[in-house]
Amino acid sequence: MVDRFNDGLLTPAETASYLEIPQSTLTSWLKGKAAGAPLVHQVEPVRRGQPSVPFIAVAEAHVLRSLRSLGLRMSEIREAAAAGSGPGRRGDLRRARDGQVPIHEVVSDYLRYLTWEPGEDFPSSLRLRQYPDSVPVVIDPRFGRGLPVVAANRVTVQAITDLWEAGETVEDIAYDYDMTPEQVDALCRAVVHLAA
Repeated sequence: MVDRFNDGLLTPAETASYLEIPQSTLTSWLKGKAAGAPLVHQVEPVRRGQPSVPFIAVAEAHVLRSLRSLGLRMSEIREAAAAGSGPGRRGDLRRARDGQVPIHEVVSDYLRYLTWEPGEDFPSSLRLRQYPDSVPVVIDPRFGRGLPVVAANRVTVQAITDLWEAGETVEDIAYDYDMTPEQVDALCRAVVHLAA
């Protein structure tokens, strides 16, 4: 079983690609600190070029990207992290300078992409926003070794698109993986769009 906290799941380049974050931005987050801790955690890879971003860091990068898209500056995020750290204090999404709280509905919209198992304090999977709602695709450290998988059947997106690119029909692929032809078509179209 993959340790969500300590086992490298993805490389920084894969993480940036799957989360649609510029690699230079993710690199700065991996090196940046707030309240004495990295903004996004990284572990020592087994070998050079091997995965060094554990699943929890993928979730951290997703949340950080979400906060940035809400218009929060990095300095505000760092200040909020510092203000919310320490014994008996929990960080929230208030801006440290003026105490303004981002709109709950907007924040909830981003958090809905994370899934928690019952009784868990940390997320167990992350749904990737760039794929259609009809075919939810997730990064789940329990399946696919970090590659995006179709949530319903845990088959990697790459396995499905490899067959499609090799000339298999969407009907045959759908039959093989317990999907509808419409789902296979929507997934393949999304991959083509992302590659463009």
